[in-house]
Amino acid sequence: MRRDAASAGAQAAFWRRLDAWLARLRPHREPLSLLVDALVVMACWNATYLFRLGFERWISARPGYDVWVMLGVVALYLLASVVFKVPQSMWRFSGFGEVQRLTLACLVAGAVAAALVMGLGLRKVPRAVLALHPIVSLMGLVLVRIVYRMTYEHARSRIAGAAGEVRRALVLGAGEAARLLMAGLHQQGWVVLGLFDDDPGKQGARIGGVPVRGPLARLADPALRAGATHVIVAMPSATPAQRRRALELAAGAGLPVRTVPGVDELRAGRTRIERLRDIEPDDLLGREPVRLDTGGLERVLGGKTVLVSGAGGSIGSELCRQIAHYRPARLVLYELSEFNLYTIEQELRETQPAPELVPLIGDVKDLAHLRATCAEWRPQVVFHAAAYKHVPLMEERNALAALRNNTLGTANAARAAAECGAERFVLISTDKAVNPTNVMGATKRAAEMVVSRLAAEFAATRFVAVRFGNVLGSSGSVIPKFKEQIARGGPVTVTHPDVIRYFMTIPEAVQLVLQAAVVGESGQVLVLDMGEPVKIVDLARDLIRLSGHKVDEIGIEFTGLRPGEKLYEELLAAADDTLPTSVPRLRIARLDRQGGEVAELLRWAVEAEDAGDAVTRTHLQRAIAEYRPAR
Repeated sequence: MRRDAASAGAQAAFWRRLDAWLARLRPHREPLSLLVDALVVMACWNATYLFRLGFERWISARPGYDVWVMLGVVALYLLASVVFKVPQSMWRFSGFGEVQRLTLACLVAGAVAAALVMGLGLRKVPRAVLALHPIVSLMGLVLVRIVYRMTYEHARSRIAGAAGEVRRALVLGAGEAARLLMAGLHQQGWVVLGLFDDDPGKQGARIGGVPVRGPLARLADPALRAGATHVIVAMPSATPAQRRRALELAAGAGLPVRTVPGVDELRAGRTRIERLRDIEPDDLLGREPVRLDTGGLERVLGGKTVLVSGAGGSIGSELCRQIAHYRPARLVLYELSEFNLYTIEQELRETQPAPELVPLIGDVKDLAHLRATCAEWRPQVVFHAAAYKHVPLMEERNALAALRNNTLGTANAARAAAECGAERFVLISTDKAVNPTNVMGATKRAAEMVVSRLAAEFAATRFVAVRFGNVLGSSGSVIPKFKEQIARGGPVTVTHPDVIRYFMTIPEAVQLVLQAAVVGESGQVLVLDMGEPVKIVDLARDLIRLSGHKVDEIGIEFTGLRPGEKLYEELLAAADDTLPTSVPRLRIARLDRQGGEVAELLRWAVEAEDAGDAVTRTHLQRAIAEYRPAR
């Protein structure tokens, strides 16, 4: 066993060295191609003489000038190769197109060489050699390329196999995406064993030489899964419900699951079909994404100066990306984290066409700096995304920090925006602000009350709050945490078997925020109908299965609700009146215009020094009647 392993390791090392050597030669591909072709043509010239004159006479019977004739013939072949762009091809991808170019080059060079030899009266060169040499040369040139491609592909397969990465895939979907995918996977060392598709017209067909083994449900047949190491879902244009079903079937196979990029990514040219990725949060959502009416966004954002606070966060950065699409005149990026600010600024500078960007490091708790910023840049639309959002972290020893950042920061940003004449101010709120049981939710509810209070004070500015549930894939969300735990071998930790949450994707959340800027009236909260809530434990099980494991292999551990957490979240308080909007599934909850209590809370937040969590909760309860701290 050890001897076999050592032998396999030595072979792998040889093939890796060969692959590295070939890679170093690729920058000099064209001159090396011409050199090898010249040697092949010379060898074929001699081989043709051998065929015509026999072994005894193939050297002695040649004329003295034959060497010069051979060099002239080689020069003609190389010239024809350059004309037909033969040296520009990559031998490791040689195919029928390459054979066509070589055939033309050999025929043209052979015909010209024969005409010149006969025209110059060089009668001692056998006519049979002139006639046969183009054919023999074509065979030699093609053979060299076939040997090179076989060597390259064998090296790649041995390298992959030695690394324990022999990848044999079953593909769900047999449409155009699957056809393009297989062409790319072949170059990456994958072997596709079979395809599955529900279309009856594709049953029994072969795509790229690979059979369609039946409908998607046949993936459950162990005999059809034999030898496979991965399942690939290649259905980029399918509906979310169809993709969800395919993912459930793939998860049941007990193999790691990969998927191709979505149709939006492919249309935008951000990636290619063969660049497989892991399962993303929106793949697991299993429902139709919300499609909001974006009419009017060009009028609201186009040609305007837009400021985004918290511009480097999960929501803030996506806001910046989507806002840039509507061509604002200027985009002011207000962010406390230097790294996050740099990251989003560099990304946006690659946007074509990119708006004028103003990256500013700033803290929303600093009213003077906010006023100076707004006075200088005069934003017409302000999106306030800066917030502390981690519930347990804010619940213990950080309550005052949450109050100052989430509530006082909102008051500062909203006041600075209104004082400089901003047309719209949009606060990003949360479902945890409804009947809050934790400090984070209470501070966001207080922020909504601040917006309502300022709406009455500054009539020229439209103040709107947007309330939505958990955002899949954002920093601190459960999906990245679950993936890390699975990668470590588990267990996956879930707080409670019955905990449920409403979920949306980051793009959906940002669409809602942008739509709020268009349809919201001052002093309103806009709420999205997010459909059915999702059990967190079900998400955990799905991720475990899609990683190629069984739940009993990784395990799920229930740790108990953390400080301030609820079993379920609400989107609307019972006392809130809701009104429909022109956008389906988007409703309005009118805020109570109470201000005295929140004004006192803001004054205390400014003056308090090192107040403990209990004191902060007491002041929050005085301002927010529905706040009931969880114990």
